[in-house]
Amino acid sequence: MHQMTLAEIARGLADKKFSSEELTKNLLARIAQLDPQLNSFITLTEDLALQQAKAADARRANGETGALLGAPIAHKDLFCTQGIRTSCGSKMLDNFKAPYDATVVAKLAAAGAVTLGKTNMDEFAMGSANESSYYGPVKNPWNLEHVPGGSSGGSAAAVAARLLPAATGTDTGGSIRQPAALTNLTGLKPTYGRVSRWGMIAYASSLDQGGPLARTAEDCAILLQGMAGFDPQDSTSIDEPVPDYSASLNGSLQGLRIGVPKEYFGAGLDPRIADLVMASVEALKKLGAVVKEISLPNMQHAIPAYYVIAPAEASSNLSRFDGVRFGHRCENPKDLIDLYKRSRGEGFGPEVQRRIMVGAYALSAGYYDAYYLKAQKIRRLIKNDFMAAFNEVDIILGPTTPNPAWKLGAKNSDPVAAYLEDVYTITANLAGLPGLSMPAGFVDGLPVGVQLLAPYFQEGRLLNVAHQYQLNTDWHTRTPTGF
Repeated sequence: MHQMTLAEIARGLADKKFSSEELTKNLLARIAQLDPQLNSFITLTEDLALQQAKAADARRANGETGALLGAPIAHKDLFCTQGIRTSCGSKMLDNFKAPYDATVVAKLAAAGAVTLGKTNMDEFAMGSANESSYYGPVKNPWNLEHVPGGSSGGSAAAVAARLLPAATGTDTGGSIRQPAALTNLTGLKPTYGRVSRWGMIAYASSLDQGGPLARTAEDCAILLQGMAGFDPQDSTSIDEPVPDYSASLNGSLQGLRIGVPKEYFGAGLDPRIADLVMASVEALKKLGAVVKEISLPNMQHAIPAYYVIAPAEASSNLSRFDGVRFGHRCENPKDLIDLYKRSRGEGFGPEVQRRIMVGAYALSAGYYDAYYLKAQKIRRLIKNDFMAAFNEVDIILGPTTPNPAWKLGAKNSDPVAAYLEDVYTITANLAGLPGLSMPAGFVDGLPVGVQLLAPYFQEGRLLNVAHQYQLNTDWHTRTPTGF
């Protein structure tokens, strides 16, 4: 059962080959057996899962249908879930039980999805390796000595190890696409505003976006269908009709214009990854696509701009965690200032503290214009580059990451080295564009992903290209040894 995709599960449930309850029990047992190796879950929700599975079976018995009805999933542990710990991977929220469901959680529950648990993540989504979690690092199922990527590494590792067919993640600078690439999954960051952020604990509000992680583009289409849509509770949610993503999967790629930016192939990119990227280009050309070289001249400024904007927004968003109303509170504070200082000092880990400090500095009176304002201007230039490129091409293709997964702890003493792993993904967040990573091969036994970017609200186009590619390749079907 655990080898089935979300689409296969939907067909099996519809054909009454098994019940949601049987499937849920099977996967919960598999998680109990295998997850101690991976540390991909923070909280398992067995009672809720079995309750939801029985309800889904009853709905199907009454004639109801739906691709997600009875399908097991998990949520990254920054989506609020009523009455269940929502920790954000932090000691600060270790004792926090959300009083309501995030919109994404509520929408998927209404569609009949079964929540198996909450997955491990970099603390407050800050990281590229899933090593900053208060609950310990997540291991990559392809090699347990390597990172799975971050910050949605728990979701990625769990799906890659076949503990469940799909999971939610969030992407602020590549946190869905990068772990998808490093664990041989398909991961999609939707257009900013396509998926509600209400009840999704914020890192950087103008960059964060929820999306699906699964083994195939077909499965991502199913999960995105349940997640997407306008939410009046989220002021950044965009009132745009949600198309049928599954219906667009089988469109022809004949004449599709693919742009390959020359800036993607400079120093820092592993040449073996470059070869796999070009092999994927050739595979798409055989399906009728037309390929041309393009330029994104301001890409070189993306990392410094991102690492001013994101920490600035984080310092503002995380100011609410002060030990007063909820979250970690220090023992026996002398006064209010001591309460603030010690609660935050004890509750936040080193990476979160580092980004809060950087952000507070960038927003301070003497430096706002020099750093934050300038970074926002660069952000606009990056968006303009994409707009110009999409006048010439339909899709932009390149590597998702410059390197395969690195060893656990290898970059801990050099945070900037970890930041540079986001070089290809952060531009989509700065511009608000949809992006997808799909499996494209292996280097030294570790997975490699290729990234596709499209114009606003063209998630269907990304899924169509990835699905057609996956019909003609088998990278996405490979399973890590032992899982």
